[in-house]
Amino acid sequence: MAAETTTAPGAYALEIDRLVSWVDTHCHLQLDEREPATLLGRAEHVDWLVAPGVDAATSSASIRLAELFPGRVLATAGLHPHDAARWPEESEAIVSLSDRVVAIGETGLDFYRNLSPRDEQIAAFSEQIDLAVDRDLPIIVHCRDAFRDVHEVVDRKGAGDRTVLHCWTGGRKWTKRFLELGVMFSFAGPLAFETGQTIRLAAELVPPDRAMVETDTPYLTPPPHRGQPNEPAWVSLVGEALAEVWGVDPAEAAKVTSANADRVFRS
Repeated sequence: MAAETTTAPGAYALEIDRLVSWVDTHCHLQLDEREPATLLGRAEHVDWLVAPGVDAATSSASIRLAELFPGRVLATAGLHPHDAARWPEESEAIVSLSDRVVAIGETGLDFYRNLSPRDEQIAAFSEQIDLAVDRDLPIIVHCRDAFRDVHEVVDRKGAGDRTVLHCWTGGRKWTKRFLELGVMFSFAGPLAFETGQTIRLAAELVPPDRAMVETDTPYLTPPPHRGQPNEPAWVSLVGEALAEVWGVDPAEAAKVTSANADRVFRS
């Protein structure tokens, strides 16, 4: 009898060309309970990733990871809209960290959960855009049930060319409108969900030079791993879904999205 083989969680059970390299532009490595080295070790095909902060403490943790894994992990600093009410007490620390990161965020607006008052979300978002402009950094934007207001703030601030719309889930209407502002779209697991047809139809409109891919680890795990914590190794599954939407080879999608990520976060 042949010896039984097992595949560790996150190991590539799918047949993937190891020569295809990806960049994970949104991976909360510091929010995952698993060892970062273990997750990175299972992601040999991921050249580097961005670990966004969601408050001062997680932004500091992101910077520590970037120091521990230089060149492999890039740090950001920001305050998530869920905690926007804490901006007055968090802002000083986040500003102080902003000269050690590659982007500001994760910030933005979340009118689905409304865990902070909407006016305080808008105020914190606006001030973080100002910080990004002042530091000449991109800004990573969370947008949930707030397309109109995010569009208004980004447009009013003239920050479209430095805006990254993280985990983009908008339909064709808002995709067209945001394209006019010059933003970048970062696609995550929902692009590959069975329920993701609206996102896939929108992704058809996004030019290759305006798209990136992410995992949002440990959240939004793509199929066939739904129900498990997400991890950077699975960014390729998002990329393959995007390649299918575009009708190109996954290697081409990997090449262009990685080049875009390099331009946005490392230029």
